[in-house]
Amino acid sequence: MNTEVNEMVLAALKEQSEPIERRDLQILSEVLEIEEFNNALSYLEKRGKIIINRKKVGLPENMGCLAATIVRQSRGFSFATPETEGMEDIFIHEKALKGAMPGDLVMLKNITAGAKGFSADVDKILEKGTRIITGTVERPLNKAGRAYIMPDNGFSFHLRIVKGGELKSKEGDKVKAALYYDTKEKRVYARVIKIYGKGSSAKVCADAIIDSYGIPVKFPVPVKHEAAMKAAQPITQQELENRLDLTEEAIFTIDGADAKDLDDAISVKKLEKGWELGVHIADVSHYVTKGSKLDEEAQKRGTSVYFADRVIPMLPVEISNGCCSLNAGTKKLTFSAIMKLDEKAELIDYRFEKSVIISKVRGVYSEVNAILDGSADEDLKEKYAPVYDSIFEAQKLADILKQKAKRRGELEIESSELRFVLDETGVCVGVSERERGEAEELIEQFMIMANSAAALYAKSAGIPFVYRVHEAPDPEKLYTLAELAAACGFQTRRLKEGVRQTDLAALIEKAKETKYSRLISAQVLRSMSKARYDSHPIGHFGLSLADYCHFTSPIRRYPDTSIHRILNDLISGVPVDKIKQRYDEFAVFSAKLSSDFEIRAVRAERDTEKCYAAEYMCAHLGEIHQGVVSGVTNKGIFVMIENGIEGFVDLVAVEGTYFEFDGLTTTTDSRSGTSYSIGDEVKIEVAAANVALGSIDFVLNNKNH
Repeated sequence: MNTEVNEMVLAALKEQSEPIERRDLQILSEVLEIEEFNNALSYLEKRGKIIINRKKVGLPENMGCLAATIVRQSRGFSFATPETEGMEDIFIHEKALKGAMPGDLVMLKNITAGAKGFSADVDKILEKGTRIITGTVERPLNKAGRAYIMPDNGFSFHLRIVKGGELKSKEGDKVKAALYYDTKEKRVYARVIKIYGKGSSAKVCADAIIDSYGIPVKFPVPVKHEAAMKAAQPITQQELENRLDLTEEAIFTIDGADAKDLDDAISVKKLEKGWELGVHIADVSHYVTKGSKLDEEAQKRGTSVYFADRVIPMLPVEISNGCCSLNAGTKKLTFSAIMKLDEKAELIDYRFEKSVIISKVRGVYSEVNAILDGSADEDLKEKYAPVYDSIFEAQKLADILKQKAKRRGELEIESSELRFVLDETGVCVGVSERERGEAEELIEQFMIMANSAAALYAKSAGIPFVYRVHEAPDPEKLYTLAELAAACGFQTRRLKEGVRQTDLAALIEKAKETKYSRLISAQVLRSMSKARYDSHPIGHFGLSLADYCHFTSPIRRYPDTSIHRILNDLISGVPVDKIKQRYDEFAVFSAKLSSDFEIRAVRAERDTEKCYAAEYMCAHLGEIHQGVVSGVTNKGIFVMIENGIEGFVDLVAVEGTYFEFDGLTTTTDSRSGTSYSIGDEVKIEVAAANVALGSIDFVLNNKNH
């Protein structure tokens, strides 16, 4: 596949308002080789980017069609998400599916706008999904012993297991199953192909989730062998002589207590007017070279994935926790961003150098926080003595950077990331919201500074690159935000197309003083596009930065590894035209790969967190908790309790009531007048928790009424 040729053909076609002859398109796209042109057409047609009708070629939208992926299927209908970004999901009646299932890429026709949104018919299946699902085995008593699977995703109804296709699965088992569509019965059947274990175990469910997302767990033997060979190689004297020697500098790392892949270290020096900030990153590109088995495997993973009970690394432990981890007291190869900032923390100079360091202290967030707040004991002070003064200079610089970020409108989205505590058997026995201290914020500000400098360096040099981008909010989503904010009593005059970061930051800040803090933060987040990777420097709206990338975590993110490789050529003196030749196509490829795998990782992490939260709540059924209404729907309310866990209260099931949702923040019982709004405090009882589905049910405690 030649990405550049594909883009040339598609770009030429986008300039046309109607289908054109194949030969005319070839001329317009300037693709002279007929085989290359035909290959591009074939690829673009399979991906639903174009439609070929006899001798003419056109964009789907110019021919009344649209490519989309089936995402949800219920009895009688399905929904598909269009490939065109920003479009809402499209309704498809069961009779118009043509056997398509969740995960299938389809071409839609007869697209119609209705009062409830768009509907369409499937014209053809462009590309079948895996047709593999995970779910929980159920044998309902009223089904004459037949076995069914309740899928985890995609389907909202039970799928019958074909006779003889159960393997040795039992009621409640979490399984993997293959699907097939019976054209005669017009029905989907399942066949169990793997049994993970009991669905009541979050660890078992995590195994299934990892498998269902296609996240590679084991490294192939050749990759492990190459990693061991690379890790065992000593650093040569020649390599050291070719690098900036920073081994005498007061450099140190700060990470979580349980972190093993230490990929960033810092140094801070006070200058006569300002500071010199050094951000020293593990030189992964020295070990993971282009075309190596390690590189090929990293491309299949894209990122490390973090779960409550395990980490699935992008690189083998010999690399991630071994030769690349910046462990204290040992010489390590690094890629350093050395920046000079004035007294207002404005960047006045920067350079990027291949370096060698010796980290003086293996810092831990909680310990550094203790030093900064004055609660550290003498043992801690002694441990951090080599960098003690640097820590306080770092604090001063970070404080100014935070103030600067606030002035430019960096969005401080309130999150509720959970921390899970597991016992020796892997069962979740504790849950709490993660806390961020001054040390965590300090490191975050310094990493942002280095990432911004790297992006600025690449853009100034005019080289191919992988940028971290975040686009401005969609106008329609801004309208929804404005409507919600107005219902909560906030001014919304500026919440429209062209909104500035400072306007959204001001709304978030005002909401912090009210019960709507989480709601407004969440809705601001929903109003914006997802951050992603791109080969074009279009800026980062959320951080309010014109130039941004991910440079600081090459051990666990492929985009960082990619740009290290590109920057290495730049600082080595490779001509810009040569760099363009080497990396133009690679930058586009890496950006797409990195974005896709980031989405996969985030979804898998989110799904497993739900299972662990449900497992924890299984041991607390019947307990009474004080909570806050965190969401309202036409069926009920979501309530978040003290430890950050969220559960659902089904108000439809409350006898003698008829609740009506206002579409924004409140639901009211038309009979009693009782209402529940986002931010209201309520008392609930833990009614049920389903680990396999990752769901938690609350009921309102009667003492509320």
